[in-house]
Amino acid sequence: MLLKLPLLSREIPAQNTTAVLPHYALLTISALACAVAAQGGYYLPGRVVVAVMVAGALVLALRTQPWSRSDAGLVLLSCTGLAVWAVARAVMGGFPVAAIPTVVTLACLAGAVVVIGRIDSGQRELCAVAAVGVGVLIAITGWIGAAWRIQPWALPVQGIWRASSTLTYANAAAAMLASLSVLACGLLLARPRSLARAAATYALLVGLAATLSRGGLVAMLAGLLLLSVLAGVRATAWHLAPAIAGATVAFGALIGSLPAPAQPRPILAVLGLVVGLMITLALTRLPHRVRAAAVAATLALVTVGFATQIVAGQTMQVLIGDRANLDSMGRSGAAHAAMRMVAARPILGVGPGQARFQWAAADGREVVARYAHNEYLQVLVELGAIGLILLLAVLAAMAIHVRRGRADAQPPMIWAGAVAALAALLVHSGFDFLWQLPVIPLTGGLLVALASPVTSKNHAITIGKEQR
Repeated sequence: MLLKLPLLSREIPAQNTTAVLPHYALLTISALACAVAAQGGYYLPGRVVVAVMVAGALVLALRTQPWSRSDAGLVLLSCTGLAVWAVARAVMGGFPVAAIPTVVTLACLAGAVVVIGRIDSGQRELCAVAAVGVGVLIAITGWIGAAWRIQPWALPVQGIWRASSTLTYANAAAAMLASLSVLACGLLLARPRSLARAAATYALLVGLAATLSRGGLVAMLAGLLLLSVLAGVRATAWHLAPAIAGATVAFGALIGSLPAPAQPRPILAVLGLVVGLMITLALTRLPHRVRAAAVAATLALVTVGFATQIVAGQTMQVLIGDRANLDSMGRSGAAHAAMRMVAARPILGVGPGQARFQWAAADGREVVARYAHNEYLQVLVELGAIGLILLLAVLAAMAIHVRRGRADAQPPMIWAGAVAALAALLVHSGFDFLWQLPVIPLTGGLLVALASPVTSKNHAITIGKEQR
C-alpha cells in the first residue's frame, strides 16, 4: 500500500517547527560522528569511545523516561540472545575476549534503537537531518580525497582512486552514503521544495559515486526501489531527478582524476561540483512542466559526453574495465573458502574472530583474509547455524518493530525513508564486510529507531510543546 500524500502538489506542513533534540539524542548523534571520524570505530580506542558514548546516552535516556514495554523489547531480546551465544561460543573455543567486538556491535545497535526511539515525531525528523548531515561530511571528505588524491580520504585500489573518507575503506563509506542518501530522499519527499535537502541529497549521491562501489550502487537502488513502493514511483522519481541530474554532471567532471596513471584534475572536478549543485537547485525550484524537459535535456547531454569518453577516452575504458562488471576474485574466493569452513563446522561455527579464509588467486598466490565479503556468511562461519538463526531473529524483530511504527509516523516520508535506508544497509551487508565497523550497526539502530512506534509518552511530550 502506498503512503497517500499530496507530494506532487505541495509540501507537508511541519508538525513541530520548534523541535529540539534532547541531550541523550544529541549524544547518540555525536557518537555516530565520532565513529565516522575514528575510522568507523574499527580500532580499539575508537570502539571504546563509541561504546561509552552510546552507553552514556542510554543511561541519560532511562533517567529521563523510565523503562517501559514500548522500548523495542523484541529487538533487545533478540540482540541479547545473539550476544549471549557469541560469548558462549567464544568461551567454548577458549578465547572469551574474542566475543567483545560482537557484543559491542550489538550493544550499539540496541542502544541506538532504545535512545532514539524515545524522542517524538518532530525530534525524529531533526535527528534524521542530523544523520544526513554526518553523511554529507563523509561525502565531502571522500570527494576531496578523490579529486586531490589525499590519503586516507581516498585510496588507490587496482589502479583507481576511490573515495573512502575518514572510514578509510571505500565500501564502508559507500554503505553509509547509500543508506543515508535514501534517508535524505525521504526527507526531501517530506519537504519537496527545500533547497537544503536537495543539496544534501546531491552531495550524498556525488560522494557515493566517488567510491566506485558496486555494492553501494546496488544497495542504493534497492533502497530507492523500496522507497518507491512505499511512497509512490512517480513522487520518488520526480523529486529525486534534480539531484541525480546534478550528481551525474559532478561525477563526470571527477572521472578524469580517478585512474592512477593519469594526472588529477581537481579544478575540473570543482567546476563540475559547482555546476552540478546549481543544476540540482535550479531544477528543484523549476515549475513541474519545465522540470521534466530540463532534467531530460541535462541527462541527454551528460549521456552524450559519457558515450564520447567511452569511445575516445582511455579514462572511461579503464573505469569500465575494472568496475562495470560483477567479477571479484576476493569475493568469490572468500565465499568458496567460507563454504568449506561451514561444511566442516555447520552448527557451532569456528568461533567469533577465529575465521581465516584461504584461497588461491588467479596468479597462483595464496590469499588469506579475516573477513568474507558477506556479513551473513561471516556469521554463519563464526557462529554456525545457531548464530545465523539468532541473527535472522534480530532482523525479524527489527522488521516487526518498524512495521508497528508505520501507523503513527509523522511525517510518513521520514518513516518510509528510514525503512528504505535500513533495507539498503542490509542489502549492502551481503556484498562487503561492514559490521566490523561499529558505525554501521549504530547507523542501522538509528534507522530502526527513526521508523519505530512513537510511544504515548512521546505523544504527550509533543502535545505539550505545541500547547506552549
